[in-house]
Amino acid sequence: MTGNQAAIAVAEALESCGIPYMLVGSYSSNFYGVDRSTRDADFVIELGEKSIREVARRIAPSIRIDPQMSFETVTMTRRFVAEVVGTTFKIELFLLNDDPHNQERFRRRRRVTLLDRQVWIPTVEDVIVTKLHWALLANRSKDRDDVRDVIAVQGDRIDWDYVYRWCDQHGTRALLDEIRRSIPPI
Repeated sequence: MTGNQAAIAVAEALESCGIPYMLVGSYSSNFYGVDRSTRDADFVIELGEKSIREVARRIAPSIRIDPQMSFETVTMTRRFVAEVVGTTFKIELFLLNDDPHNQERFRRRRRVTLLDRQVWIPTVEDVIVTKLHWALLANRSKDRDDVRDVIAVQGDRIDWDYVYRWCDQHGTRALLDEIRRSIPPI
């Protein structure tokens, strides 16, 4: 099973279990920006009273979810980690937390065709805001690159007032301005 096949299998399992989700991380930045390879698929899920066990049952035996929840230090959220058997590809299922931006980006998510399937992803603005936040917290160059590529591709289709509002709250406005200045004019 490829990473893309695994991401779709998890999305389909979440939908069949009635668990709201969105596919985030590099999959969402690839959708809006420039494709890059990835070794994982990240989902935000609203588990509520449902159990991850039913999702695990539907994707087994090709994908195994570790039943032990862990804590992720960059996003400050709880998560389940799954492995795609026979590969190094990982899937992380982050539980939707009470952070105001996380709540808003989940409400604003949109359904798109990705990997020849309909899936839920965050809006372009929320990809930028989140990647900037991660870039600042974890100092990851790939997040900066993703932001630059998304902005370069999306251009005038971005609601900058929304992005500025969250960047001001997260303290990432200077980083955003720096990245925007680095994009050559077309």
